[in-house]
Amino acid sequence: MNNIKADYNKEFHKITDALSGEKKRLLLHACCAPCASICMERVRDCFDTTIFFFNPNITNEDEYKYRLSELQRLIDIYNQMEGRGHIDLLVGKYDPNVFFNMAKGLEDCPERGRRCEACYALRLKASLNAASAAHFDYYTTTLTLSPLKDAATLNRIGHSLANSSDSDVLWLPSDFKKENGYKESIELSKKYDLYRQNYCGCIYSRPKGES
Repeated sequence: MNNIKADYNKEFHKITDALSGEKKRLLLHACCAPCASICMERVRDCFDTTIFFFNPNITNEDEYKYRLSELQRLIDIYNQMEGRGHIDLLVGKYDPNVFFNMAKGLEDCPERGRRCEACYALRLKASLNAASAAHFDYYTTTLTLSPLKDAATLNRIGHSLANSSDSDVLWLPSDFKKENGYKESIELSKKYDLYRQNYCGCIYSRPKGES
C-alpha cells in the first residue's frame, strides 16, 4: 500500500516551470481577497489569469458583496503594477439557495466534514464549467491557501471533476499555503488593508453569537 502523500506544491511548480514562457489561460476560483492575494502573485507571471468569484456558500448578501468589492479592489491594485500581466474578474451567479439545497441533510456535519467537501465540489464544478465555456487551459482554487482547508481533498475533487469531464480544461494542482503562502497572505492583507473575515461564509461556519 502506497502511503506517500502527494506534494501538490511540487506538482504546481513542475507544471509552471514546464511552460517555458508560454502563457496558458488559468481560471482561478477565489473565495476572498486575502486568499487571492498571494495566489495571484504566484500565477500571474506564468498564466493569463482570470479570477472567478463563485461562492453561494456566503449566505449573507452584505458579506458577499463586501468580499466581492474587496477582491475587485485588490485586482485593480495589481493591474496598476507595471510589467505584470493583467488580471480579469469573472463573477458567477449569486444564489445562496444553491448552497442550501446542496447542504440539505448535512447541516449538522462538523467543519471540514461532508458538507464542506460537497461545498468544495459545488464551487469547483461551477469553476470547471466556466473555464470550459471560455476555453481556458487550466483551473484551480485559492482554497488550498487556508490552513483550515485540506489540500489533498481539494486536489482530489479538482482532478476528479476534470478527468470525468468532456472538457479539455486541466486541473492545476496547488497547495498555496506552502512556502509561507498563508503568512504572506496576512502580510499582503496588512499592506493593502484588506478585510479578513473570521469564517468561511456559510451560516454553519459563522462563530456562535454573531448575527
